[in-house]
Amino acid sequence: MEVKAIAKTIRHPARKVRIVLDLVRGKDAKEALGILKFTPNHAAKDVYKVLKSAIANATHNNQLNEDKLYVKECFANEGATIKRWMPRAKGRATPIMKRTSHITVVVAEKE
Repeated sequence: MEVKAIAKTIRHPARKVRIVLDLVRGKDAKEALGILKFTPNHAAKDVYKVLKSAIANATHNNQLNEDKLYVKECFANEGATIKRWMPRAKGRATPIMKRTSHITVVVAEKE
């Protein structure tokens, strides 16, 4: 059985979140939490929260064994982009694109 958790509109670009997700894809849930806890990346904190939520959903809602859970799949999609303008010389302006992402983590029980 698969259980998932989704965090939407996280203020990290999906490209940078995917680097963190590659570290934990396919690992045991507890091992993945340990990896994320000590990863020196700001996006790791948000991925940690989503993984904890997926584990809680699996144990509380579906009565799965927490020790047998592993990260079946995880991905980050592009979210809405917040657009801002920065003034430049000679009356010009350049755009600032503040990108967001949607993080999805799917956990399943090992057979």
